[in-house]
Amino acid sequence: MKIYDISQEVFGCEVYPGDPVPEKEMLSRISEESACNLSAFRMCSHNGTHVDAPYHFLEDGKTIDELELKRFVGYAYVTEQEGTLTAEDAIGILEKAREADRQSAKRILIKGDAVVSAEAADVFAEAGILLLGNESQTFGPADAPMEVHLKILGAEIVLLEGIRLDMVPEGVYFLNAAPLNLGGGDGAPCRAILMEIV
Repeated sequence: MKIYDISQEVFGCEVYPGDPVPEKEMLSRISEESACNLSAFRMCSHNGTHVDAPYHFLEDGKTIDELELKRFVGYAYVTEQEGTLTAEDAIGILEKAREADRQSAKRILIKGDAVVSAEAADVFAEAGILLLGNESQTFGPADAPMEVHLKILGAEIVLLEGIRLDMVPEGVYFLNAAPLNLGGGDGAPCRAILMEIV
């Protein structure tokens, strides 16, 4: 079984403009006669590969620890797209995913330089999917992501942002993108992987 690591390395990851960059501090080193190597780190919950909980944009939305793990773990469909996705594009993606495997249509991962429009967000929200992922550090237009986030997160669809799919062909996979269990979290980093279905 082939496993694809679709996560960014944390300390070299992409960061949304204005967010703090992850930092690592060595607390002790064997080379300096300590008993062990020990480090600490500081980062934004939305650095690199991460998930957004509804609470990220909705004051009464669910936090990371309130979301069921089934949203992050299960069959998923990878689709390759470019440009701004229309409602028709979103409908086509869902139809193709359902044809490939009905379970995979619950988790859609978008490969490529694609932007989910508000109209496409409406389609995904109405479809009642569990998770929507992309390679960008945000969803919607980079300079105005709020509308798309409100539509998707308002439908309690979690967003998986900052994934890396360049080596992953289109198709059905088993996804594990379980986030760190951060109590009250608006988002959380995750080590997202895809497994080939055999």
